[in-house]
Amino acid sequence: MTETRSTSPIGIFLMVAAAFSTATGQFFWKLAAGGGLFDWHLWIGFVFYGMGAVLMTVAFRFGRLSVLHPLLTVGYVIALVYGVSFLNEPLTVPLAIGTVLILAGVWLIGGDEH
Repeated sequence: MTETRSTSPIGIFLMVAAAFSTATGQFFWKLAAGGGLFDWHLWIGFVFYGMGAVLMTVAFRFGRLSVLHPLLTVGYVIALVYGVSFLNEPLTVPLAIGTVLILAGVWLIGGDEH
């Protein structure tokens, strides 16, 4: 087994893209809730979620697991934006603070040269 000593910007980009894709898939699943097996939102969600899994798998080739995997938390931020923007979910102070902390963590882990 080979050890990757550094994490490439490509790995970081791919992992953030994976987070975006999986969060988008989950958003479509939320839209499909209660719609049944033939709701098109459900299937679009599977496509996005599957693309996220592929992007994640490829991203791991470009860096360290300990750097890349925590970047998936960007998906929480994207889900918050979807919820507030499209589902009329409230943006509370704790959610805003948590989002800032997540972004700070992503910057600290993924923004540094490892």
